[in-house]
Amino acid sequence: MNITDLIRNVFAHRIRAFERYASEPGRIQEDVLRKLVAEAENTEWGKKYSYSSIKSSDDFSTGVPVNDYESLKPYVERMRHGEQNLIWPSKVDWYAQSSGTTNDKSKYIPVTAEGLKNIHYKGGADCVAAYLDINRESRFFSGKGLILGGSFNKDANPDGSRTGDLSAVLMQNINPLVNMIRVPSKEVALLSNWEEKIGRLAAGTMNEHVTNLSGVPSWMLVVIKKVLELKGVDTVEQVWPDLEVFFHGGVSFAPYREQYKSLIRSDRMHYVETYNASEGFFGIQTDLSDPSMMLMIDYDVYYEFIPMDEFGKEHPQTRKLTEVELGKNYAMLITTSCGLWRYMIGDTVMFTSRNPYKFKITGRTKHFINAFGEELIVDNAEKGLMAACRATGAQVLEYTAAPVFMDDKGKCRHQWLVEFSVMPDSVEHFASVLDDTLKEVNSDYEAKRTADIALQPLEVVVARKDLFHDWLASKGKLGGQHKVPRLSNGREYMDKLLEMNKS
Repeated sequence: MNITDLIRNVFAHRIRAFERYASEPGRIQEDVLRKLVAEAENTEWGKKYSYSSIKSSDDFSTGVPVNDYESLKPYVERMRHGEQNLIWPSKVDWYAQSSGTTNDKSKYIPVTAEGLKNIHYKGGADCVAAYLDINRESRFFSGKGLILGGSFNKDANPDGSRTGDLSAVLMQNINPLVNMIRVPSKEVALLSNWEEKIGRLAAGTMNEHVTNLSGVPSWMLVVIKKVLELKGVDTVEQVWPDLEVFFHGGVSFAPYREQYKSLIRSDRMHYVETYNASEGFFGIQTDLSDPSMMLMIDYDVYYEFIPMDEFGKEHPQTRKLTEVELGKNYAMLITTSCGLWRYMIGDTVMFTSRNPYKFKITGRTKHFINAFGEELIVDNAEKGLMAACRATGAQVLEYTAAPVFMDDKGKCRHQWLVEFSVMPDSVEHFASVLDDTLKEVNSDYEAKRTADIALQPLEVVVARKDLFHDWLASKGKLGGQHKVPRLSNGREYMDKLLEMNKS
């Protein structure tokens, strides 16, 4: 018996716990909510919304408003100046910095000790548990894990608490024993200069025995290519022959899948999607043949869902987990032990199963195109791009899309800016297949495209090499959890990118 088989037994209790996800989802979630409300009863927030009188999830949904970062921000700012017991009883020493809102460059998400233990680290451990249950031949613990880390914001909060990318917060607080089975060193992992980090990270890991990867697909791809360049080889197996799994999240893996397959050719390689964010850890892929993720319902997270036809209303009707319908698009709300109460995380999801509850991320509440009533979401875009790549032999590195409201000929259309790692046989062919597939997967788009009256055929603009990298660099957002916005209902991103594409 190898070391991985021995350690697998440590995770057996979690596999048994997953079995309750199918049989007792309502009870599990009610227990989570009851615990969270009880713990926060004497906070300023808890007193404001009479948590002592909340006896059920119905009381909670009628007595506490839906929130976003703007409504949370006044409490966060007070906490960052030293006040405590506002939205959660324990002292908050850490904040995860993520992409900002309309009014702010960054959001500062509280990360409590309870949130670290009962959400983020529990999610990381469950990833390993689920994978070892999937792959009984695994030798996961025979080597080390390459984990991409973020960086800290050098500007300390006024109260002395610390801020950084979530991955940096997690790395700084992780059990020291875990550092024995991960690379690179903490010094390299937390470097803020991404260009320097890539070189040092690649040099420091290319001679290690790496069996697993964790990170955002776009940035991990940059690291892998640098490692291959430094080693002077073509495939990852020539560097890490025992590499067997990549835990990925943050952005859809679909545009990158073919590139990874071209660089990692081993038939023993596995890809496991996770849903982790600054606000929490929510889902894990538990079946390699099913891209949907299982919702993790026994963490310190209580879930609610807003049907997208209710989204944007002043008092939207929410659904409990047990009330969701399969195949319907929902905005997700979370309540957590980090003091996020009925918090709109900004992602949209669609459930594919109830036994247990499995879902896929379909997009962002703010990342869509609905300029002409077409209601195009990221899930549609990913399916269209995958079809276009298959038909033309292309590989997409990065992309974004936005509406052209009216050109000099009075025509409206969608404009796609695509950076290819492998060019299609014809850009026109690529655009045609993309357009046709969007019609197949989105009836609203198909209706608007009928007879080219409301919406003209989409346009694909080829981005120069490293355009999106340079754009992120110009915004100070290289590496970590920073992402290219896939769809936008306006042209703020597109016009700047097109301007840079000329240089």
